[in-house]
Amino acid sequence: MRLTISEFAQLVGLAPSALRFYDDCGVLPPAAVDASNGYRYYSPDQQPRARLLRDLRELDLPLPDVRTALDAPPADVAELVRSHLRTLEAKSTATRSAATRLLTQLLTPRTTTVLGGPELSSALRQVTPAARRTDEPATPPSPVANPGELKVVLGCVLIELSPDEVTFVATDRYRLAIRGVRPVEFEGVGGRVLVRADELAGLIRWAAAADRVRVEVEPGELVRLVAGEDVRELPAVPGEYPAYQGILEGLMPPVCRVVVERVRLLGALRAKEVVAFDIDPSELRIDGDVKLDVIGSGSARIGFTARLLAGALEASVGPDVLLEICAQDRPVVVRSADQGTFTTLVMPVRLDE
Repeated sequence: MRLTISEFAQLVGLAPSALRFYDDCGVLPPAAVDASNGYRYYSPDQQPRARLLRDLRELDLPLPDVRTALDAPPADVAELVRSHLRTLEAKSTATRSAATRLLTQLLTPRTTTVLGGPELSSALRQVTPAARRTDEPATPPSPVANPGELKVVLGCVLIELSPDEVTFVATDRYRLAIRGVRPVEFEGVGGRVLVRADELAGLIRWAAAADRVRVEVEPGELVRLVAGEDVRELPAVPGEYPAYQGILEGLMPPVCRVVVERVRLLGALRAKEVVAFDIDPSELRIDGDVKLDVIGSGSARIGFTARLLAGALEASVGPDVLLEICAQDRPVVVRSADQGTFTTLVMPVRLDE
């Protein structure tokens, strides 16, 4: 039984012009060609090969790979398809990222805000220490696909811009620091940008010496800080920052709230690795021997890595800090009693009972 090119094309889902092309390429020659008129005729047993050819081309598989696959065992064809899909997914991700970046640049105007220099310096001093240092291991495990990218992102400060407040956020997964600064001026649209924490930390003294600092954000490109005639440019870092708002929203009401002298508490943490706190409404006992007066409500027993808690206390300001404890395995909120715009969360550690 012979099938005309039109009949065969209808059976296998390929256009007659495609069949002619594949014949010219030597991928799917007809079973016979009429020498008098050049008409092509196909055999019914060529249908599986033609349908496989059709499906492979619908995947945009290059013709050389199609030629290989048509005569390969099914297992080899399957691996070839998987490899091609991985390539397509990588290209799709890269294309999507490039398109998003381009659309952001085209449609999002530059955002400009003016902050008080001392306020900006204070925010950077308080927040940047909470970012992960680049030499630290990226643990605990994260759902982010690329651990290297996670390491870079956690080494950054997230800057969220809005007309009401510019918020600086940093975390290393064990500690979270948040500081808000009210802008003096704001133009453009709200947004967010990631900047390396070590580069921002290098501007703490510089910002403190300025009366005001203009912050210009070029979408996806850089952050420009201007104080008078002095300009500092920091590259923006691509990446998705951890959803810190979910952590804040997930906090349970505290069972224990105490105000304690910051400097005395900090001094009690020196030369220690892990500390155990026993707290009641009037006293905080550290490792059973050091006793500090507190004012608060509720009781709790909880442990900390001394270095992490000390970092939070060092970043705070004023003579007192407020500790809010909801559970032994939940973040503890450390608030600066004299500065409500600064909050840091510290993860406790399990104590050996």
